[in-house]
Order: sequence, then C-alpha cells, then structure tokens
Amino acid sequence: MEKEAIGVSDYVGKLFSGRGSYKIPHELEKLKDGIFYLTFTRVKRIPVVLILKALGMLKDSDIMKNIGLNDDNEVFVNLFEFVDVKDQEEALDLVAKKIGIAQAREIRVARAQEILDKYLFPHLGVTEENRLFKASNICKYINTYIRITRGELPETDKDHYANKRLKLSGDLLGDLLRVNIKVLIGDLLYNFQRIVKRGKIPSIKVIIREKLLTQRIYSSMATGNWVGGRPGVSQRLARQNFLDLLSALQRVVSPLSSTQENFEARALHSTHLGRLCPSETPEGPNIGLRKNLAILASVTHTVNEEELMKSLKKIGLEND
Repeated sequence: MEKEAIGVSDYVGKLFSGRGSYKIPHELEKLKDGIFYLTFTRVKRIPVVLILKALGMLKDSDIMKNIGLNDDNEVFVNLFEFVDVKDQEEALDLVAKKIGIAQAREIRVARAQEILDKYLFPHLGVTEENRLFKASNICKYINTYIRITRGELPETDKDHYANKRLKLSGDLLGDLLRVNIKVLIGDLLYNFQRIVKRGKIPSIKVIIREKLLTQRIYSSMATGNWVGGRPGVSQRLARQNFLDLLSALQRVVSPLSSTQENFEARALHSTHLGRLCPSETPEGPNIGLRKNLAILASVTHTVNEEELMKSLKKIGLEND
C-alpha cells in the first residue's frame, strides 16, 4: 500500500496473488467519486461492493461488520451506490457486464463466477467454498486502505525484507516444469486430434513427443532464460576458490531491471542485517540488485501453521 505521485487515485493498494504458475496482480483504489474499485488480471476497475455481493456477502450489515471501522462514512457511500443489488446472481450479472461479457444472461453469470473463482485471489482457493473467505479478506484490505489514507497506519515499505520472498531452485524448477508440461499436453491433444480426424488409431509414441519437454528444459538450463522472460536464472558455478563457490551459491538476484535507477531497492535496508551481506555486490548496473545471503543465513522452506498458531496464542493472540 503506497501513495501515488501521479494517477487518478491518491493511494493504491497492490497485492500479487500466486498459485502454481499464476501470479496475478491486484489493485485496490478509491477514485474521485468515493467508490472503491478492484482491478485484477484483465478485469479493470470493478466496484468492490459489487464483487463482495457477487461472492455471496449480500447483507450490508455483514459488509460493515467485516470491514469493522468505527467511522464508516466512506463505506456508506459505496453501500448506498449498490443498495438495490439484493441477489447474488444479479451482482454476478452486473460484474459480467462491467467486464464486457456480451452473451446470454446464464452464460454471463457462469463466466463471471468462473473468473471470480479462478483469478480473484487464487492463493485463497479456487472453488465455490472459498468465496466468502475471499469476501472477508477483501473487507480486511478495505479496512487497511482506509486506515492508511487517514494516517492511522504507516504505508507499506516495499524494501522491508518481511515483504519479500525468496524463490529457491526448487520453486524455479517447478515453474519451468509446470509451464513445459502444459506445452506438452497442448501438443499431445493437437497430435491426437489430427491423427483421429484421418480415421487412424494413433500410437502413443506418435502423439507424445517426449523431446519437446526434455529439450525445452535443457534449453532453459543451458541458456539461463526462464519462463516469464527472466534471463540469467541458471548460471555456471564458479569454482576458482572456496569463497567464490560460497558466493555463487548464496546469490540473490532481484527481478527489477538493471537499466532503471530504483535507488531505494539498491540501497542497504536495516532489515538486511544478518540476512544479506552488506558489502558484497557487483559494481556497475547490477549494484544493489544482485546481493548475497549472509554466510550463516538460512531460508525457511515451510511453516507448520498449527504450531505457529499455538505459539501465537501463547503470547496473547485472540480470535475475532
């Protein structure tokens, strides 16, 4: 969440929702008309209250309760705008029209449901059961947005290391395999349909071109060009001496472009202490963007949520 120097909104809340190979940017903003709008994937500026009602949170009292602010004047404006929408299907239809789906009503509603399930916060789930959970999370985002615009909460520091995630070799190889498996399946279906149309029974050896998957992975590993157009992901391991080897294994590369200034991203942040080396970084355009883990730093792979919740409750966490 940050203040925008230019644009139609004073503040914009940004969130990347990732699930599998998806990484979908979401934006929450308030325009001059006082209405909150949500933008995600190719869905541009849909009123948030309409999305909440389309997800099944139909009662205005439920929306107010979930947002949970003492002074709700900014929320009242949004609720009043869509006070006539009492039915989930009607809300889905309005969302579909705003997206630009121009088909029969039933198809419009079904398509809007599919878009909300698949592409709206996919990290929270992609099934019908997750809709109310998504709606309650949107309410929390609205609460945070309003409190930041009022000055009750600080803006998000993008360079704070708690707001960053490291993608290790396993995550990167997983992305590569997932994308190339999709390519292989598409090729398999095409070959199968092409041969069946000729009236032949295809052999499995003919329809599956195993080299398609193997060669694409080999190519990415050899050139370092990964899915999503990222260059330099895999590199030759330097073994001139032991410290060189350690440095190569501990390297952390930022996805930001080295041709742009990005002064704050290149600078050393206080939260890097004990995590990233304060002095080892290359000179030239990559300075500050290519860092190295501290020698004694270790990366947490998975977190046991049950154990974490028990620990938090011991130190005073309470359920709503």
